[in-house]
Amino acid sequence: MRCLLYIILLLVVTGCSYSSSTSTNELDEAERILQSDPTAALEKLNGFDVTEFQDSASMARWALLYSEALVANRLTAPTDTIVNIAIDYYAGHNLKEKSQHASRLKALMRSSGSEDALASALYLQKEKEFLLYKERAKRELYTLISVIILLLAIGIILWMRQRMKLQSARNDAIIAEASGLKCQIDEARGNVDRLETKLHGLLENRFTLIDSLCQTYYETRGTKTERKAIIDKVKAEIESVRTDSFSEMEKAVNDCRDNILVKIKESNPGIKSDDYMLLVFIASGLSTRTISLLLGESVDVIYKRKSRLKSRLKESTEAINADVMAIF
Repeated sequence: MRCLLYIILLLVVTGCSYSSSTSTNELDEAERILQSDPTAALEKLNGFDVTEFQDSASMARWALLYSEALVANRLTAPTDTIVNIAIDYYAGHNLKEKSQHASRLKALMRSSGSEDALASALYLQKEKEFLLYKERAKRELYTLISVIILLLAIGIILWMRQRMKLQSARNDAIIAEASGLKCQIDEARGNVDRLETKLHGLLENRFTLIDSLCQTYYETRGTKTERKAIIDKVKAEIESVRTDSFSEMEKAVNDCRDNILVKIKESNPGIKSDDYMLLVFIASGLSTRTISLLLGESVDVIYKRKSRLKSRLKESTEAINADVMAIF
């Protein structure tokens, strides 16, 4: 379809160029013979179909030559319409010499020419053709304006559609990004929930017992033997959490945190067992006080160990640094 449009435009342009070239050659011929044979020149100029001129420059030149031929043949014109074509065009294009020449021809046709019925009839015929030319030029102008407006409207519509497509694509990208972020948040929340559930199920019974024993220890007014029995029971439960339940806590952390402990071990094959145990308790979400109780160290010592461990892991686990730092 586009190729067909290009072919039509090419044919139109070629046709216009050929028509303009033919008119120019014939006007050149009329001008050449004007001085030697003004009658033949006038006949040739009368042979033009004025409605077929493609531009105002050719029309103005024909009008000037036609007026010269009338003067050369000592004929007067019924009206000033044709000579005024040349005067208006050349004056409007600031061609003073030709404009003044056309004005002199106008004065000569009024003063020194004689009337001829045939010449007057042919003149009036050319005048009608000029009026038809003006009507055609006006229609073409309106058509051209309409085409330009239509093309502008089409261009604006296409531009708006393109902008809408780009905006839609950006909106889709934002929605997709938001959806992906929501999925990540939901997944992270699910991991945390699973971790909390597992740890809660793992430690609920033991820490409930520890809490009960501690409350009893501080509230009882029994004998030293009773208090010692309670203390021994609490210590035994804490030791059970640290030893028997450690592997379950480790598995729970890996399940809920995308095998983060496995990745840390691969990045730090020389990590000490004490530091690894501390890391598991931290990743399990246990408080510093609880960790100090489980490891049998003071809270201050646990804080210092956590800080040193965090610094070492930050330097040696760049590939998963964000996930590791999230533990702390």
